Amino acid sequence: MKPFTPKLAPWGSPVLLGIPLDHNSSFLRGAGQAPPLIREAFRSDAWNKTTETHVDLGPPGIFEDAGDLPTMESPDAFARIEDAIARIVEAGKRPVSLGGDHSITYPILRAIGKRIPAITLVHFDAHPDLYADYEGNPHSHASPFSRIMEEQLVHRLIQIGVRTLNAHQHEQADKYGAKIYEIKDLPDPTHLNLAGPIYVSFDMDALDPAFAPGVSHWEPGGLTTREAIGYLHALPGPIIGADLVEFNPSRDSTGLTATVVAKILKELLGKMLAG
Repeated sequence: MKPFTPKLAPWGSPVLLGIPLDHNSSFLRGAGQAPPLIREAFRSDAWNKTTETHVDLGPPGIFEDAGDLPTMESPDAFARIEDAIARIVEAGKRPVSLGGDHSITYPILRAIGKRIPAITLVHFDAHPDLYADYEGNPHSHASPFSRIMEEQLVHRLIQIGVRTLNAHQHEQADKYGAKIYEIKDLPDPTHLNLAGPIYVSFDMDALDPAFAPGVSHWEPGGLTTREAIGYLHALPGPIIGADLVEFNPSRDSTGLTATVVAKILKELLGKMLAG
């Protein structure tokens, strides 16, 4: 099949935004170094610009890149993230954020959820990230989905690939009506019964560390890269935004994980542009 260049969807072009925030990480730091390395792998001449869904990402204007937000270690980082995402959404475009730790998803969805109703949040992760707070930090990277659900920023929360569900987070999931598909009970992607608008939050430790070792929290037994791409391809449209988080370059000595993040980004952009 010949690759095609899509006309921009009614939701507007995707806009890449690097958010190198890392101060809400637990255990290991390093995810703040990720955005430029994701871009480097994404733009590599080792592969072409056509996705598996036959979308050519090469032509200028297909998507935009807004660069990286500066000084993310400051106390006002969340407010500046929310403001930057709000400007993208109010311009009729779709933010695709490159993290950074998973705490960034909360301010991102504060911006989007106030402007787009009835969002289904599809979250790929080894962890539910539903702690009421973690180690005394309500904005920990282990807590963003509690904040999102407390503020009713989305209509539904669907979590895929979880394999660390403890009693507290199970209670939190029940409290907020989250639907968790643990790794041992993964459904066929076509059986998720999802409806748009959809926001995708993809934590790289959703993948088995054999496929993505460059993460802070290794949790064996995860998704394969092929399974993850299959889920992304099966999502209905429109996808109105996304984030890719928790890639830690300090644990990626071969560059493998950067390439896998870039592959996920590539297929996600293709899916957004295809419909």
